[in-house]
Amino acid sequence: MPDFPTLAKLAEDLESGRTTSRKLVEACIARIADPAGEGQRTFIHVDKDAALAAADAMDGLRKVKAAPSRYAGIPISIKDLFDIKGQVTRAGSRALDDSPPAEQDAATVARLRKAGFVVIGRTNMTEFAYSGIGINPHYGTPKGAWNRAEGYVPGGSSSGAAVSVLDGMAHAGLGTDTGGSCRIPAAYNGIVGYKPTQRRVPLDGSVPLSSSLDSIGPLARSVNCCAILDAVLAGEPITALKPRPVKGMRLAVPTTIALDDLDAEVSETFERALTSLADHGAIIERIEMAEFHDIGPMNAKGGFAASESYAWHRYLITSKGAVYDPRVSVRIMRGEAQSAADYIDLLNERRSLIARVNARIAPYDALVLPTTANTPPKISDLADDKAFTKENLRALRNCTLINMIDGCAISLPAHRQGDVPVGLMLAGAGGSDRRIFELAAGMEAVIRV
Repeated sequence: MPDFPTLAKLAEDLESGRTTSRKLVEACIARIADPAGEGQRTFIHVDKDAALAAADAMDGLRKVKAAPSRYAGIPISIKDLFDIKGQVTRAGSRALDDSPPAEQDAATVARLRKAGFVVIGRTNMTEFAYSGIGINPHYGTPKGAWNRAEGYVPGGSSSGAAVSVLDGMAHAGLGTDTGGSCRIPAAYNGIVGYKPTQRRVPLDGSVPLSSSLDSIGPLARSVNCCAILDAVLAGEPITALKPRPVKGMRLAVPTTIALDDLDAEVSETFERALTSLADHGAIIERIEMAEFHDIGPMNAKGGFAASESYAWHRYLITSKGAVYDPRVSVRIMRGEAQSAADYIDLLNERRSLIARVNARIAPYDALVLPTTANTPPKISDLADDKAFTKENLRALRNCTLINMIDGCAISLPAHRQGDVPVGLMLAGAGGSDRRIFELAAGMEAVIRV
């Protein structure tokens, strides 16, 4: 795959006049349109005319030194889960085809536009964001980075977001993460994906999966790229990211659940990354996390995702259930069997879980664990529902641990060039976002030895 530039490099090129926003947008549109590429499966809708007009506007503002930010004019893709004024938000489904166009941009889309980012189009996704694999029977499934000729999954649910960045069809992607939907596709495609502390980024204008767990985050090419976008999405100033030295980092590897049933390539890559971190002076401790055993029973009836998605879908699925992906509708319908008492128990159990986990991890700078237990499965191997369910759960498992503890986390590529993509996840308690970015920036180059 070509080595596309980071946001910082693009900003320098725009400021120096080595490129223009129009050139960047035209190049992205050309890659989307390439019949030999994944564009037709990656994008549900391309805003060609609007993107070119926005690019021209940003170029004009830059000429008179009035660009809204250094990153004005850079093309970004938007997951089909977000409202864009004048467009129908389908959430990767056909059930919302006859919905009215959005009257205004989602809060996060509006913040990206305010910073001058150019919306290039809407990216494909798992229907209603309900899977970590990325397969979509309505719009097709874009092939992920690994072994394109064979066809391996892109990861989900922000599948198109990741592939758009991977293939230079956009220079960053806006995604969501309820149980790994930014981090899993990042891991499967060798890029960086970030799940923020949920409360920092507004959910307004996005189709919900689980209001308790949904988080909005970026997919991009470096830790710094994600930190820039996270600041924009959170409405915070963009400040220079100072990497922390690896020497002296206190990292905890949770041995409970997170290291179970790993594919050989995942285990080997993860252990090699840990060895490199230790060689550079990180203090790594393997710790039991007994609290993680509580998460499985909490989700036994479908958890927050089933109960809260059913509350949103219950009328739509009654009238249009026949057009849903059956693998999605069956998971939503698990929420029908949950009682109000079940849901209140979930809320109380999660509150206790968060407090206990935060106390346990307080002595450490961060948790470090594999992003997924598996490497990207082959698309054709998942035609069987049993195989799909097994691999979907393996993809989601480790990421879900962090959503359930209301944490923040980043997935970094840890594999060597030419090897199957494997992600390393760095995670912390809610509110430790800046520290996670600083740690990740410090270890970014060290873990891929």
